[in-house]
Amino acid sequence: MPKVGIADGEKSGFADTIKAAENYISRVDDLQQSSNMSIKDLLSGKNEDITSVVSAVAKADMSFKLLVGVRNKLIEAYKETMNMPL
Repeated sequence: MPKVGIADGEKSGFADTIKAAENYISRVDDLQQSSNMSIKDLLSGKNEDITSVVSAVAKADMSFKLLVGVRNKLIEAYKETMNMPL
C-alpha cells in the first residue's frame, strides 16, 4: 500500500524534519538580521528608501509569526501525544 504524501522512492524521516526545521529557523534569523540592518541603515542615512525597510520588516515579522505558529502546533501535538492512554 503506497504512503500518502510521499513520492515513490522518496524517504522522509524525523531527521529530515529536524533538518528542514533548522533550515527554516536559519532563514527566519537571516530575515530578522536583514531587517535590523535595513533599520540601522535608514536611521544612519545610508538608505533613504523607507518602502524597502518596511517591506523587509514586514517579511521578517510574517516569517517569525509563522515560525511561532508552527512551534505552538508542535507543542500542542506533543501535549496531546503525552496525554494518550497507553
